[in-house]
Amino acid sequence: MTSTPAAASATDPHANDAAPYGGGDPYADYRGGDFPFTSLVDLADRRFGAGVIAANDEFFAERENLLKPGPAVFDPERFGHKGKIMDGWETRRRRGADGAHPFPTDDEHDWALIRLAAPGVVRGVIVDTAHFRGNYPQQITVEATALPGSPSPADLLADDVKWEELVPRTPVRGHAANGFEVTVQRRFTHLRLKQHPDGGVARLRVYGEVVPDPAWLDVLGTVDLASVMHGGVVEDASDRFYSSPAQIIRPDLSRKMDDGWENRRRRVRDTNDWVRFRLAAQGEIRAVEIDTAYLKGNAAGWAALYGCDAETADPADDASWFEILPQTALQPDTPHRFALPRPVTATHVRLDVFPDGGVARMRLHGDFTDEGRAGLVRRFDALGG
Repeated sequence: MTSTPAAASATDPHANDAAPYGGGDPYADYRGGDFPFTSLVDLADRRFGAGVIAANDEFFAERENLLKPGPAVFDPERFGHKGKIMDGWETRRRRGADGAHPFPTDDEHDWALIRLAAPGVVRGVIVDTAHFRGNYPQQITVEATALPGSPSPADLLADDVKWEELVPRTPVRGHAANGFEVTVQRRFTHLRLKQHPDGGVARLRVYGEVVPDPAWLDVLGTVDLASVMHGGVVEDASDRFYSSPAQIIRPDLSRKMDDGWENRRRRVRDTNDWVRFRLAAQGEIRAVEIDTAYLKGNAAGWAALYGCDAETADPADDASWFEILPQTALQPDTPHRFALPRPVTATHVRLDVFPDGGVARMRLHGDFTDEGRAGLVRRFDALGG
């Protein structure tokens, strides 16, 4: 595990504080970070179904703010009856037992329970304390567990539930993105964020890989074989200039122009942009959707789709790829639906756009082959711990 540097110590308990807000851009002195795991799907994305289902205290700011999309907003003039209104989760100040012991004990802490959008392997966590400059937690802990169904807070807090540390108790910085790489090779469904002893956290991001339950996918019938919520992954792309191609395989609908994949303007003739995807498992594709929602003057002009079956061929070999959808004209701000004349078996697909331009979403409707489903079952069971 690696983390953002945190230098606070008993001799300098305020070493991780940020300077008080002095006016102007509140993010001007924000301490960010470059974390490689952020290219993965955010398993705690509220738009995918994640949620903060309980917290022991949310006196100053609601727990639900933790999973809001986008950066935290700071309004220096916004106050309410309980004090400064913050765009995050903030608890009251803990106190000791009496005047002779004014500080809380070392094991006292606040906590929040987070339901992930889908079972998954966590590769990295960001505990973002944006705008919490002197009121952030001194330390944090992140724990995880896996329970079936839709457990209640009481179920999760039961004595027989086993929690595993993803991030051990670690100091964090105020007004900063505190990033932690996670190396635990298990699938989880819920997290517990602890702050020691109290304070505020603006956002929690949990990056990783979806490990879908094969039994659930079975009852769905036809599924989107490329969806990140079913285990689809972006392997590579020609261009990521304006936005991530991983947004193409999100399960929701695009809501604005930068909510899809947009590349820069291509100037070299006889070239084109592309994205390569690994499907959740080997499957038979029966229909394709390509949506250019909100992309009006910058949508891709044409698109083509190619496939490869890694069970019988090498995706690194150009000769292994075959046409699924020929080069087809696209309309701006429009969903396009294509029923294939016959099912196509593949483990990978490549979406080519000509010559450049944006795509909001792509769906590949089909079902898993027997071998594909067997692979899903093996992975799901192997990561169960």
